[in-house]
Amino acid sequence: MLRPHIHLLAFTFRRNNVFDCLGVVSRNIASAKKAGATFERAVADYLADALNDDRIERRVRNGSKDRGDVSGVRTAFGGRVVLECKDYGGVFHVGEWLKEAETERGNDDADVGLVVAKRRGKSDPAEAAVFMTLETFARLVGGQR
Repeated sequence: MLRPHIHLLAFTFRRNNVFDCLGVVSRNIASAKKAGATFERAVADYLADALNDDRIERRVRNGSKDRGDVSGVRTAFGGRVVLECKDYGGVFHVGEWLKEAETERGNDDADVGLVVAKRRGKSDPAEAAVFMTLETFARLVGGQR
């Protein structure tokens, strides 16, 4: 007689949604920070090249008054853009991230705040997803603050 097999997955959740699954650590805090920094650098380098603007660079951490991950990006009308970069292995927390981008936009007194999220299996930063509210999109293309 054949018996069905039941597989149970046990998850242990830690800070920043880093977890163990069946005893295999998918990402620890240090590797998550490294992945984030690598993605931020790739986004900054891609935009500097694509927009032909050497002022675009990965921003140094600012402590409690974070002003985004990439600096030097401007709208077509010259307004500052705050980019919040996220590499969560293809998992998107859009609402939470948009709130964070809006806070950072305020901290930087920028016109636009948006999220650039790495897509699972896509190493080219040009294939990253960009999240923003419709209001942000209107400011981006209309130049209104």
